[in-house]
Amino acid sequence: MKKHIENLSNELFPLGAGIASQVVHQMYGLPPARCSVSISRDIDVPARDGIALKTDIYTPKDKGAHPTLIMRTPYGRFGFAVVAQIYAEHGFRTILQACRGTDGSGGDFDPLLNERDDGLATLDWVKSQSWFDGRLGLTGPSYLGFAQWAICDELPPGSALSAKVTSSNFESVVFPGGSFSLQLWLSWMQTIHGLEKELFGMSLRFATGDVERRTNKTALTLPLADADVAAVGEEVPFWRTWLDTAINNPEFWAARNHSKRLGANTPPNCFVSGWYDIMVDEHIADYRRLVEAGHTPHLTIGRWFHTDNDLQGACLNQTISWMSAHLLGDKSALRKSPVRIYISGREIWHECEIFPPAKAIQKTCFLGDNATLTPSSAGGETPDTFTYDPANPTPNVAGAIFAFVGAGAADNAKLEKRSDVLTYTSTPLPNDLTVIGNASVSLFVRSSLQYTDFFARLCDVDKKGVSTNICDAILRLTPEKYSPNESGVIHINIRLHATAHTFLKGHSLRLQVSSGAHPRFARNFGTNEPIGSAVQMKVAHQEIFHDNNYPSAITLPVVELD
Repeated sequence: MKKHIENLSNELFPLGAGIASQVVHQMYGLPPARCSVSISRDIDVPARDGIALKTDIYTPKDKGAHPTLIMRTPYGRFGFAVVAQIYAEHGFRTILQACRGTDGSGGDFDPLLNERDDGLATLDWVKSQSWFDGRLGLTGPSYLGFAQWAICDELPPGSALSAKVTSSNFESVVFPGGSFSLQLWLSWMQTIHGLEKELFGMSLRFATGDVERRTNKTALTLPLADADVAAVGEEVPFWRTWLDTAINNPEFWAARNHSKRLGANTPPNCFVSGWYDIMVDEHIADYRRLVEAGHTPHLTIGRWFHTDNDLQGACLNQTISWMSAHLLGDKSALRKSPVRIYISGREIWHECEIFPPAKAIQKTCFLGDNATLTPSSAGGETPDTFTYDPANPTPNVAGAIFAFVGAGAADNAKLEKRSDVLTYTSTPLPNDLTVIGNASVSLFVRSSLQYTDFFARLCDVDKKGVSTNICDAILRLTPEKYSPNESGVIHINIRLHATAHTFLKGHSLRLQVSSGAHPRFARNFGTNEPIGSAVQMKVAHQEIFHDNNYPSAITLPVVELD
Protein backbone atom coordinates (compact mmCIF):
# COMPACT_ATOMS: atom_id res chain seq x y z
CA MET A 1 0.00 0.00 0.00
CA LYS A 2 1.22 3.45 -0.85
CA LYS A 3 2.35 5.51 2.12
CA HIS A 4 1.12 9.01 2.68
CA ILE A 5 3.74 11.38 1.30
CA GLU A 6 4.26 13.15 4.61
CA ASN A 7 5.15 9.81 6.24
CA LEU A 8 7.05 8.32 3.34
CA SER A 9 10.37 9.79 4.39
CA ASN A 10 9.97 8.22 7.83
CA GLU A 11 10.04 4.83 6.12
CA LEU A 12 12.69 5.50 3.48
CA PHE A 13 14.94 8.28 4.68
CA PRO A 14 17.31 5.90 6.52
CA LEU A 15 18.23 4.57 3.08
CA GLY A 16 19.13 8.08 1.94
CA ALA A 17 17.07 10.98 0.68
CA GLY A 18 18.17 10.28 -2.88
CA ILE A 19 16.80 6.73 -2.82
CA ALA A 20 13.56 7.89 -1.23
CA SER A 21 13.30 10.56 -3.91
CA GLN A 22 13.66 7.96 -6.66
CA VAL A 23 10.80 5.95 -5.17
CA VAL A 24 8.54 9.01 -4.99
CA HIS A 25 9.45 10.04 -8.54
CA GLN A 26 8.39 6.63 -9.79
CA MET A 27 5.31 6.42 -7.56
CA TYR A 28 3.84 9.69 -8.80
CA GLY A 29 5.27 9.87 -12.31
CA LEU A 30 7.27 13.02 -11.64
CA PRO A 31 9.53 14.44 -14.36
CA PRO A 32 13.14 13.20 -14.16
CA ALA A 33 15.42 14.79 -11.57
CA ARG A 34 17.89 17.31 -13.02
CA CYS A 35 20.73 17.27 -10.47
CA SER A 36 22.07 15.92 -7.20
CA VAL A 37 21.67 17.81 -3.93
CA SER A 38 23.70 18.94 -0.94
CA ILE A 39 22.01 19.47 2.43
CA SER A 40 22.85 21.89 5.25
CA ARG A 41 20.98 21.08 8.44
CA ASP A 42 20.00 22.80 11.70
CA ILE A 43 20.68 26.36 10.61
CA ASP A 44 19.32 28.92 13.09
CA VAL A 45 17.23 31.59 11.39
CA PRO A 46 16.43 34.41 13.84
CA ALA A 47 12.81 35.37 14.42
CA ARG A 48 11.94 38.97 15.25
CA ASP A 49 11.90 38.25 18.98
CA GLY A 50 15.28 36.53 18.85
CA ILE A 51 14.25 32.87 19.05
CA ALA A 52 15.89 30.50 16.55
CA LEU A 53 13.87 28.80 13.82
CA LYS A 54 15.54 25.52 12.88
CA THR A 55 16.08 25.35 9.14
CA ASP A 56 17.50 22.92 6.58
CA ILE A 57 18.68 24.03 3.13
CA TYR A 58 18.63 21.71 0.11
CA THR A 59 20.89 23.07 -2.63
CA PRO A 60 21.14 21.82 -6.23
CA LYS A 61 24.73 20.85 -7.05
CA ASP A 62 24.69 22.03 -10.66
CA LYS A 63 26.43 25.28 -11.45
CA GLY A 64 24.80 28.69 -11.57
CA ALA A 65 22.15 30.54 -9.60
CA HIS A 66 19.01 28.81 -8.41
CA PRO A 67 15.54 30.06 -7.52
CA THR A 68 14.59 29.64 -3.86
CA LEU A 69 11.57 27.80 -2.48
CA ILE A 70 10.44 28.17 1.13
CA MET A 71 8.44 25.58 3.06
CA ARG A 72 7.53 26.31 6.68
CA THR A 73 6.01 23.34 8.54
CA PRO A 74 4.75 22.46 12.03
CA TYR A 75 4.98 18.74 11.20
CA GLY A 76 8.73 18.34 11.57
CA ARG A 77 11.39 18.76 8.91
CA PHE A 78 11.95 15.02 8.68
CA GLY A 79 8.45 14.46 7.31
CA PHE A 80 9.06 16.82 4.39
CA ALA A 81 12.71 15.96 3.77
CA VAL A 82 11.97 13.92 0.65
CA VAL A 83 9.76 16.68 -0.73
CA ALA A 84 12.52 19.24 -0.22
CA GLN A 85 15.02 16.84 -1.80
CA ILE A 86 12.80 16.45 -4.87
CA TYR A 87 12.37 20.18 -5.39
CA ALA A 88 16.13 20.69 -5.10
CA GLU A 89 16.69 17.91 -7.64
CA HIS A 90 14.57 19.95 -10.04
CA GLY A 91 16.74 23.04 -9.68
CA PHE A 92 15.26 24.90 -6.69
CA ARG A 93 17.22 25.78 -3.55
CA THR A 94 14.69 24.65 -0.95
CA ILE A 95 14.42 26.15 2.53
CA LEU A 96 12.69 23.73 4.92
CA GLN A 97 11.92 25.32 8.28
CA ALA A 98 10.24 24.10 11.46
CA CYS A 99 7.59 26.48 12.73
CA ARG A 100 7.99 28.10 16.12
CA GLY A 101 7.76 25.61 18.99
CA THR A 102 8.19 22.52 16.77
CA ASP A 103 11.12 20.27 15.85
CA GLY A 104 13.77 22.22 17.72
CA SER A 105 12.62 25.74 16.86
CA GLY A 106 12.39 28.05 19.85
CA GLY A 107 9.26 29.47 21.44
CA ASP A 108 5.83 27.90 21.91
CA PHE A 109 3.62 26.58 19.14
CA ASP A 110 0.39 28.58 18.93
CA PRO A 111 -1.44 27.37 15.80
CA LEU A 112 -1.87 29.97 13.04
CA LEU A 113 -0.77 32.92 15.18
CA ASN A 114 2.95 33.45 14.46
CA GLU A 115 3.26 32.50 10.81
CA ARG A 116 3.21 36.07 9.53
CA ASP A 117 5.90 37.46 11.85
CA ASP A 118 8.09 34.36 11.62
CA GLY A 119 7.52 34.06 7.88
CA LEU A 120 8.52 37.68 7.31
CA ALA A 121 11.64 37.21 9.47
CA THR A 122 12.55 34.17 7.38
CA LEU A 123 11.92 36.15 4.20
CA ASP A 124 14.26 38.92 5.42
CA TRP A 125 16.92 36.32 6.21
CA VAL A 126 16.63 34.73 2.76
CA LYS A 127 16.92 38.12 1.06
CA SER A 128 20.14 38.79 2.96
CA GLN A 129 21.88 35.62 1.74
CA SER A 130 24.54 35.90 -0.95
CA TRP A 131 23.00 33.01 -2.92
CA PHE A 132 19.54 34.60 -3.20
CA ASP A 133 19.03 35.93 -6.74
CA GLY A 134 15.55 37.42 -6.33
CA ARG A 135 13.57 34.48 -7.66
CA LEU A 136 11.31 33.17 -4.89
CA GLY A 137 8.56 30.61 -4.50
CA LEU A 138 6.50 29.50 -1.52
CA THR A 139 5.06 26.00 -1.50
CA GLY A 140 3.38 23.34 0.60
CA PRO A 141 -0.05 21.93 1.47
CA SER A 142 -2.46 22.51 4.34
CA TYR A 143 -0.80 24.40 7.23
CA LEU A 144 2.19 25.07 4.95
CA GLY A 145 -0.20 26.75 2.55
CA PHE A 146 -1.62 28.94 5.31
CA ALA A 147 1.96 30.01 6.11
CA GLN A 148 2.23 31.18 2.49
CA TRP A 149 -0.92 33.28 2.61
CA ALA A 150 0.35 34.87 5.84
CA ILE A 151 3.14 36.65 3.94
CA CYS A 152 1.86 36.67 0.36
CA ASP A 153 1.56 40.47 0.32
CA GLU A 154 5.25 41.03 1.15
CA LEU A 155 6.95 38.92 -1.52
CA PRO A 156 9.37 40.41 -4.07
CA PRO A 157 8.21 40.95 -7.68
CA GLY A 158 8.34 37.84 -9.81
CA SER A 159 7.54 35.46 -6.93
CA ALA A 160 5.18 32.50 -7.20
CA LEU A 161 2.95 30.54 -4.82
CA SER A 162 1.83 26.93 -4.63
CA ALA A 163 -0.68 26.84 -1.77
CA LYS A 164 -2.48 23.49 -1.80
CA VAL A 165 -5.46 22.06 0.16
CA THR A 166 -5.46 25.10 2.41
CA SER A 167 -7.20 28.35 3.28
CA SER A 168 -6.22 31.90 4.13
CA ASN A 169 -8.80 31.85 6.93
CA PHE A 170 -9.41 28.77 9.07
CA GLU A 171 -12.33 30.00 11.17
CA SER A 172 -15.01 28.36 9.03
CA VAL A 173 -12.86 25.23 8.74
CA VAL A 174 -12.74 24.84 12.53
CA PHE A 175 -16.31 26.04 13.10
CA PRO A 176 -18.35 25.06 10.03
CA GLY A 177 -21.91 26.30 10.20
CA GLY A 178 -21.31 27.39 13.80
CA SER A 179 -20.50 23.84 14.86
CA PHE A 180 -17.07 22.55 15.92
CA SER A 181 -14.88 20.29 13.75
CA LEU A 182 -14.03 17.93 16.58
CA GLN A 183 -12.49 15.16 14.49
CA LEU A 184 -10.24 17.62 12.67
CA TRP A 185 -9.02 19.24 15.85
CA LEU A 186 -8.58 16.00 17.86
CA SER A 187 -6.81 14.19 15.02
CA TRP A 188 -4.64 17.19 14.18
CA MET A 189 -3.68 17.58 17.83
CA GLN A 190 -2.57 13.94 17.87
CA THR A 191 -0.60 14.51 14.65
CA ILE A 192 1.27 17.56 15.98
CA HIS A 193 1.93 15.94 19.34
CA GLY A 194 2.93 12.58 17.90
CA LEU A 195 5.33 13.93 15.28
CA GLU A 196 7.04 15.93 18.03
CA LYS A 197 7.09 13.18 20.68
CA GLU A 198 7.05 9.84 18.81
CA LEU A 199 8.09 10.53 15.22
CA PHE A 200 8.50 6.98 13.95
CA GLY A 201 5.54 5.58 15.88
CA MET A 202 3.22 8.02 14.15
CA SER A 203 3.88 6.42 10.76
CA LEU A 204 2.36 3.18 12.02
CA ARG A 205 -0.53 5.02 13.64
CA PHE A 206 -1.29 6.86 10.40
CA ALA A 207 -1.28 3.67 8.32
CA THR A 208 -3.28 1.46 10.70
CA GLY A 209 -6.10 3.84 11.52
CA ASP A 210 -5.03 4.23 15.14
CA VAL A 211 -5.44 8.01 14.95
CA GLU A 212 -9.06 7.60 13.87
CA ARG A 213 -9.80 4.93 16.49
CA ARG A 214 -8.34 7.09 19.23
CA THR A 215 -10.27 10.10 17.97
CA ASN A 216 -13.55 8.16 17.99
CA LYS A 217 -12.92 7.03 21.55
CA THR A 218 -11.67 10.25 23.06
CA ALA A 219 -14.31 12.39 21.34
CA LEU A 220 -16.75 11.06 23.97
CA THR A 221 -14.64 12.49 26.81
CA LEU A 222 -16.50 14.71 29.27
CA PRO A 223 -15.70 17.48 29.71
CA LEU A 224 -14.25 17.81 26.23
CA ALA A 225 -11.38 19.98 27.48
CA ASP A 226 -9.88 16.80 28.98
CA ALA A 227 -9.83 15.00 25.62
CA ASP A 228 -6.20 16.03 25.13
CA VAL A 229 -5.13 13.89 28.09
CA ALA A 230 -7.32 11.03 26.87
CA ALA A 231 -5.85 11.25 23.36
CA VAL A 232 -2.13 11.86 23.97
CA GLY A 233 -1.60 11.31 27.69
CA GLU A 234 -0.95 14.90 28.71
CA GLU A 235 -2.40 18.38 28.53
CA VAL A 236 -1.86 20.20 25.23
CA PRO A 237 -1.82 23.96 25.81
CA PHE A 238 -3.16 25.03 22.41
CA TRP A 239 -6.09 22.58 22.68
CA ARG A 240 -7.26 24.11 25.95
CA THR A 241 -6.52 27.67 24.92
CA TRP A 242 -8.58 27.33 21.76
CA LEU A 243 -11.56 25.83 23.59
CA ASP A 244 -11.45 28.81 25.95
CA THR A 245 -10.77 31.62 23.49
CA ALA A 246 -11.43 30.67 19.85
CA ILE A 247 -15.21 30.24 19.97
CA ASN A 248 -17.31 33.25 18.92
CA ASN A 249 -14.28 35.50 19.31
CA PRO A 250 -13.81 37.86 16.32
CA GLU A 251 -10.58 39.33 17.71
CA PHE A 252 -9.04 35.85 18.01
CA TRP A 253 -9.71 35.12 14.34
CA ALA A 254 -8.85 38.58 13.04
CA ALA A 255 -5.25 37.93 14.12
CA ARG A 256 -5.27 34.66 12.16
CA ASN A 257 -7.19 35.71 9.05
CA HIS A 258 -5.05 36.49 5.99
CA SER A 259 -7.75 36.55 3.31
CA LYS A 260 -7.44 40.34 3.08
CA ARG A 261 -3.87 39.88 1.80
CA LEU A 262 -5.10 38.25 -1.43
CA GLY A 263 -5.52 40.83 -4.15
CA ALA A 264 -4.19 42.42 -7.31
CA ASN A 265 -0.56 42.17 -6.19
CA THR A 266 -0.67 38.53 -5.07
CA PRO A 267 1.93 36.40 -6.88
CA PRO A 268 0.55 33.77 -9.27
CA ASN A 269 -0.75 30.68 -7.49
CA CYS A 270 -1.78 27.17 -8.50
CA PHE A 271 -4.52 25.66 -6.36
CA VAL A 272 -4.97 21.92 -5.76
CA SER A 273 -7.79 20.45 -3.69
CA GLY A 274 -10.22 17.55 -3.51
CA TRP A 275 -13.99 17.32 -3.48
CA TYR A 276 -13.70 15.53 -0.13
CA ASP A 277 -11.13 17.89 1.35
CA ILE A 278 -12.01 19.49 4.68
CA MET A 279 -11.57 22.99 3.25
CA VAL A 280 -12.55 22.70 -0.41
CA ASP A 281 -15.02 25.59 -0.11
CA GLU A 282 -12.45 27.85 1.54
CA HIS A 283 -9.90 26.86 -1.10
CA ILE A 284 -12.32 27.78 -3.88
CA ALA A 285 -13.10 31.06 -2.10
CA ASP A 286 -9.40 31.99 -2.20
CA TYR A 287 -9.28 31.02 -5.87
CA ARG A 288 -12.27 33.28 -6.54
CA ARG A 289 -10.61 36.16 -4.66
CA LEU A 290 -7.69 36.02 -7.05
CA VAL A 291 -9.90 35.68 -10.12
CA GLU A 292 -11.92 38.70 -9.05
CA ALA A 293 -8.65 40.60 -8.53
CA GLY A 294 -7.76 40.00 -12.17
CA HIS A 295 -5.54 36.92 -11.90
CA THR A 296 -5.69 33.66 -13.86
CA PRO A 297 -4.68 31.12 -11.23
CA HIS A 298 -4.60 27.42 -11.98
CA LEU A 299 -7.08 25.23 -10.13
CA THR A 300 -7.15 21.44 -9.92
CA ILE A 301 -9.77 19.54 -7.93
CA GLY A 302 -9.90 15.75 -7.93
CA ARG A 303 -12.01 13.18 -6.17
CA TRP A 304 -9.57 13.35 -3.28
CA PHE A 305 -9.58 13.85 0.48
CA HIS A 306 -7.07 15.82 2.54
CA THR A 307 -4.45 13.09 3.03
CA ASP A 308 -5.08 11.26 -0.25
CA ASN A 309 -1.97 9.76 -1.85
CA ASP A 310 -3.06 10.78 -5.33
CA LEU A 311 -3.64 14.35 -4.15
CA GLN A 312 -0.09 14.45 -2.76
CA GLY A 313 1.23 13.31 -6.12
CA ALA A 314 -0.75 16.02 -7.89
CA CYS A 315 0.64 18.62 -5.48
CA LEU A 316 4.22 17.58 -6.25
CA ASN A 317 3.71 17.45 -10.01
CA GLN A 318 1.95 20.78 -10.20
CA THR A 319 4.40 22.55 -7.92
CA ILE A 320 7.29 21.44 -10.14
CA SER A 321 5.55 22.53 -13.34
CA TRP A 322 4.28 25.81 -11.84
CA MET A 323 7.59 26.86 -10.31
CA SER A 324 9.47 25.80 -13.44
CA ALA A 325 7.20 28.05 -15.50
CA HIS A 326 7.34 31.08 -13.20
CA LEU A 327 10.86 30.88 -11.77
CA LEU A 328 12.84 28.99 -14.44
CA GLY A 329 11.02 30.21 -17.55
CA ASP A 330 10.20 26.66 -18.62
CA LYS A 331 6.48 26.44 -19.47
CA SER A 332 6.70 23.14 -21.32
CA ALA A 333 4.85 21.18 -18.61
CA LEU A 334 2.23 23.84 -17.86
CA ARG A 335 -1.23 22.86 -19.08
CA LYS A 336 -3.11 25.23 -21.37
CA SER A 337 -6.41 25.33 -19.49
CA PRO A 338 -6.25 27.02 -16.07
CA VAL A 339 -8.94 24.80 -14.49
CA ARG A 340 -9.04 21.02 -14.34
CA ILE A 341 -11.76 19.27 -12.32
CA TYR A 342 -12.70 15.64 -11.89
CA ILE A 343 -16.35 14.76 -12.44
CA SER A 344 -17.23 11.63 -10.49
CA GLY A 345 -20.04 9.45 -11.80
CA ARG A 346 -18.75 9.99 -15.31
CA GLU A 347 -15.23 9.44 -13.95
CA ILE A 348 -13.69 11.98 -16.30
CA TRP A 349 -11.44 15.04 -16.05
CA HIS A 350 -12.84 18.27 -17.46
CA GLU A 351 -10.69 21.27 -18.39
CA CYS A 352 -11.96 24.82 -18.73
CA GLU A 353 -10.99 28.47 -18.34
CA ILE A 354 -12.64 29.28 -15.03
CA PHE A 355 -14.53 27.69 -12.12
CA PRO A 356 -17.42 27.20 -12.12
CA PRO A 357 -17.11 26.13 -15.76
CA ALA A 358 -20.57 27.20 -16.92
CA LYS A 359 -23.64 28.99 -15.67
CA ALA A 360 -25.70 26.54 -13.64
CA ILE A 361 -29.41 25.93 -13.99
CA GLN A 362 -30.94 25.63 -10.54
CA LYS A 363 -32.95 22.42 -10.25
CA THR A 364 -35.12 22.05 -7.13
CA CYS A 365 -36.38 18.78 -5.68
CA PHE A 366 -38.89 18.91 -2.84
CA LEU A 367 -39.15 16.67 0.17
CA GLY A 368 -42.37 14.67 -0.04
CA ASP A 369 -44.44 12.05 1.69
CA ASN A 370 -43.15 8.51 2.05
CA ALA A 371 -39.47 9.59 2.12
CA THR A 372 -39.53 10.90 -1.45
CA LEU A 373 -37.88 13.71 -3.41
CA THR A 374 -40.35 15.09 -5.94
CA PRO A 375 -40.47 17.81 -8.65
CA SER A 376 -43.34 19.66 -6.92
CA SER A 377 -43.92 20.98 -3.41
CA ALA A 378 -47.22 19.16 -2.86
CA GLY A 379 -46.99 17.14 0.33
CA GLY A 380 -48.81 16.00 3.41
CA GLU A 381 -49.52 18.09 6.47
CA THR A 382 -47.75 15.70 8.86
CA PRO A 383 -44.06 16.45 9.41
CA ASP A 384 -41.45 13.72 9.61
CA THR A 385 -39.86 13.28 13.01
CA PHE A 386 -36.73 11.90 14.63
CA THR A 387 -35.01 12.12 17.99
CA TYR A 388 -31.41 13.15 18.48
CA ASP A 389 -29.78 11.86 21.65
CA PRO A 390 -26.26 13.23 22.25
CA ALA A 391 -25.59 10.27 24.54
CA ASN A 392 -25.97 8.06 21.46
CA PRO A 393 -24.90 10.51 18.73
CA THR A 394 -25.56 10.00 15.05
CA PRO A 395 -22.19 8.77 13.71
CA ASN A 396 -20.25 10.21 10.82
CA VAL A 397 -19.59 8.04 7.79
CA ALA A 398 -16.60 9.07 5.63
CA GLY A 399 -16.91 12.37 3.77
CA ALA A 400 -14.76 15.51 3.88
CA ILE A 401 -12.88 14.72 7.08
CA PHE A 402 -9.30 15.01 8.31
CA ALA A 403 -8.39 11.35 8.46
CA PHE A 404 -5.64 9.07 7.25
CA VAL A 405 -8.13 6.18 6.99
CA GLY A 406 -11.85 6.38 6.20
CA ALA A 407 -12.31 9.70 4.39
CA GLY A 408 -14.04 10.24 1.04
CA ALA A 409 -16.93 8.35 -0.54
CA ALA A 410 -18.48 5.32 1.18
CA ASP A 411 -21.59 3.14 1.35
CA ASN A 412 -24.11 4.88 3.64
CA ALA A 413 -26.43 1.89 4.12
CA LYS A 414 -25.73 1.33 7.81
CA LEU A 415 -26.08 5.03 8.63
CA GLU A 416 -29.38 5.31 6.76
CA LYS A 417 -30.91 2.48 8.81
CA ARG A 418 -30.67 4.53 12.00
CA SER A 419 -33.86 5.97 13.47
CA ASP A 420 -32.21 9.38 13.89
CA VAL A 421 -31.55 9.74 10.15
CA LEU A 422 -34.29 10.67 7.67
CA THR A 423 -33.86 9.96 3.97
CA TYR A 424 -35.69 11.32 0.93
CA THR A 425 -35.13 9.60 -2.42
CA SER A 426 -36.07 10.53 -5.99
CA THR A 427 -37.33 8.19 -8.66
CA PRO A 428 -34.61 6.87 -11.02
CA LEU A 429 -33.32 9.62 -13.29
CA PRO A 430 -34.39 9.48 -16.96
CA ASN A 431 -31.10 11.10 -18.05
CA ASP A 432 -27.67 11.90 -16.68
CA LEU A 433 -27.65 14.86 -14.29
CA THR A 434 -24.36 16.76 -13.73
CA VAL A 435 -24.03 18.92 -10.63
CA ILE A 436 -21.08 21.32 -10.30
CA GLY A 437 -20.82 23.73 -7.38
CA ASN A 438 -22.72 23.99 -4.11
CA ALA A 439 -26.13 22.43 -3.64
CA SER A 440 -28.31 24.06 -0.98
CA VAL A 441 -30.90 22.53 1.31
CA SER A 442 -33.89 24.59 2.47
CA LEU A 443 -35.57 23.04 5.51
CA PHE A 444 -38.54 24.04 7.60
CA VAL A 445 -37.84 22.57 11.01
CA ARG A 446 -39.17 22.57 14.54
CA SER A 447 -37.17 21.42 17.53
CA SER A 448 -37.95 20.84 21.18
CA LEU A 449 -34.70 22.69 21.95
CA GLN A 450 -33.49 26.19 21.17
CA TYR A 451 -29.94 24.90 20.70
CA THR A 452 -29.60 22.12 18.18
CA ASP A 453 -27.94 21.09 14.90
CA PHE A 454 -29.15 19.96 11.51
CA PHE A 455 -26.96 17.97 9.12
CA ALA A 456 -27.78 17.43 5.44
CA ARG A 457 -26.06 15.07 3.01
CA LEU A 458 -26.63 14.44 -0.71
CA CYS A 459 -26.07 10.86 -1.87
CA ASP A 460 -26.07 9.01 -5.20
CA VAL A 461 -28.12 5.80 -5.12
CA ASP A 462 -27.06 3.44 -7.90
CA LYS A 463 -29.16 0.82 -9.68
CA LYS A 464 -28.26 -1.74 -6.99
CA GLY A 465 -29.45 0.56 -4.23
CA VAL A 466 -26.01 1.50 -2.90
CA SER A 467 -26.09 5.00 -1.42
CA THR A 468 -22.79 6.92 -1.76
CA ASN A 469 -22.17 10.30 -0.11
CA ILE A 470 -21.40 13.17 -2.49
CA CYS A 471 -21.50 16.38 -0.39
CA ASP A 472 -22.87 17.59 2.92
CA ALA A 473 -22.82 20.28 5.64
CA ILE A 474 -23.99 21.07 9.16
CA LEU A 475 -25.74 24.10 10.66
CA ARG A 476 -25.94 24.98 14.37
CA LEU A 477 -29.13 26.72 15.51
CA THR A 478 -29.18 29.29 18.32
CA PRO A 479 -32.00 31.65 19.31
CA GLU A 480 -29.75 34.62 18.59
CA LYS A 481 -29.55 33.66 14.92
CA TYR A 482 -32.81 31.80 14.20
CA SER A 483 -36.26 32.80 15.38
CA PRO A 484 -39.28 30.51 15.01
CA ASN A 485 -42.60 31.70 13.65
CA GLU A 486 -45.83 31.63 15.67
CA SER A 487 -46.01 27.85 15.11
CA GLY A 488 -42.46 27.27 16.28
CA VAL A 489 -41.20 26.54 12.75
CA ILE A 490 -37.77 27.80 11.68
CA HIS A 491 -36.64 28.15 8.06
CA ILE A 492 -32.97 27.25 7.59
CA ASN A 493 -30.66 26.99 4.59
CA ILE A 494 -27.70 24.62 4.57
CA ARG A 495 -25.10 25.15 1.85
CA LEU A 496 -23.49 21.80 1.05
CA HIS A 497 -19.81 21.71 0.20
CA ALA A 498 -18.81 21.99 -3.43
CA THR A 499 -18.74 18.99 -5.72
CA ALA A 500 -18.62 17.93 -9.36
CA HIS A 501 -20.64 14.79 -9.90
CA THR A 502 -22.86 13.19 -12.53
CA PHE A 503 -25.85 11.24 -11.30
CA LEU A 504 -26.14 8.68 -14.07
CA LYS A 505 -29.32 7.68 -15.86
CA GLY A 506 -31.16 5.16 -13.70
CA HIS A 507 -29.58 6.40 -10.47
CA SER A 508 -31.52 8.30 -7.80
CA LEU A 509 -30.85 11.36 -5.68
CA ARG A 510 -31.06 10.90 -1.94
CA LEU A 511 -31.07 13.55 0.77
CA GLN A 512 -30.22 12.61 4.34
CA VAL A 513 -31.35 14.81 7.22
CA SER A 514 -30.13 14.30 10.77
CA SER A 515 -28.78 16.31 13.69
CA GLY A 516 -25.17 15.28 13.81
CA ALA A 517 -22.20 13.42 12.39
CA HIS A 518 -20.02 12.46 15.34
CA PRO A 519 -17.08 12.79 15.92
CA ARG A 520 -16.67 14.83 12.75
CA PHE A 521 -18.68 17.55 14.48
CA ALA A 522 -18.93 17.96 18.23
CA ARG A 523 -22.21 16.82 19.75
CA ASN A 524 -24.75 19.53 20.41
CA PHE A 525 -25.81 18.93 24.01
CA GLY A 526 -28.76 21.29 23.65
CA THR A 527 -27.77 23.33 26.70
CA ASN A 528 -25.61 26.13 25.25
CA GLU A 529 -22.90 25.35 27.79
CA PRO A 530 -19.31 26.05 26.67
CA ILE A 531 -18.02 23.28 24.41
CA GLY A 532 -15.00 22.54 26.57
CA SER A 533 -16.80 22.26 29.92
CA ALA A 534 -20.30 21.00 29.02
CA VAL A 535 -21.40 17.75 30.66
CA GLN A 536 -25.20 17.94 30.79
CA MET A 537 -27.17 16.61 27.80
CA LYS A 538 -30.69 17.15 26.50
CA VAL A 539 -32.52 15.04 23.93
CA ALA A 540 -33.81 16.94 20.89
CA HIS A 541 -37.12 15.99 19.26
CA GLN A 542 -36.98 17.18 15.66
CA GLU A 543 -39.65 17.77 13.03
CA ILE A 544 -39.11 18.28 9.29
CA PHE A 545 -42.02 19.90 7.42
CA HIS A 546 -42.74 19.39 3.72
CA ASP A 547 -46.04 20.80 2.57
CA ASN A 548 -47.30 23.76 0.55
CA ASN A 549 -46.77 26.14 3.44
CA TYR A 550 -43.37 24.74 4.33
CA PRO A 551 -41.78 23.44 1.10
CA SER A 552 -38.52 21.90 2.27
CA ALA A 553 -36.28 21.23 -0.72
CA ILE A 554 -32.81 20.72 -2.12
CA THR A 555 -31.60 22.91 -4.99
CA LEU A 556 -28.89 21.61 -7.31
CA PRO A 557 -26.56 23.61 -9.60
CA VAL A 558 -27.04 21.60 -12.80
CA VAL A 559 -24.51 22.18 -15.58
CA GLU A 560 -24.57 21.12 -19.22
CA LEU A 561 -21.00 20.46 -20.39
CA ASP A 562 -19.76 20.18 -23.97
